[in-house]
Amino acid sequence: MAEIVQLLASPISRYEGRPADGPRPAPPGELVERIEIRANLGIVGDRYFGKPAHRDASVTVTAVEGVPAGADLTQLRRNILVRDLPVDDLVGTVLVLDSGDGPVRLRVNRRANPCAWMDATIGPGARAALRGKGGIRCTPLNDGVLWVGPIIATIER
Repeated sequence: MAEIVQLLASPISRYEGRPADGPRPAPPGELVERIEIRANLGIVGDRYFGKPAHRDASVTVTAVEGVPAGADLTQLRRNILVRDLPVDDLVGTVLVLDSGDGPVRLRVNRRANPCAWMDATIGPGARAALRGKGGIRCTPLNDGVLWVGPIIATIER
């Protein structure tokens, strides 16, 4: 059964400047048990919430199966880490996730390609290892809530 492993809603962008300089410190509480999603706006409290330039990429999802061992969302900077869901193959679909409070529909717009920061935060070679497995960028189509734990996941083609 599919599950949400981690959720991240961070009010700041930690990756600014050059990767060699390292990321900004993580704010307290960016890993959460629950996120609140708003249609066409993103995740309440996240750095990209309501930003016009990020509306088609305001929610990012990645699969734990493609993540280097020991890495998590604080390094990857994606919002939702799932297990048993082939997210990288879902571009052009609507991903529907339900963790018990009703379905959250996410239009999958494009892949979230890994950047040079991955080598700085996870370790050398991480960027190359994540190619094709960096996750997806989505637009939320309805309001809803997601929790860490088991989910019902469906795909609308």
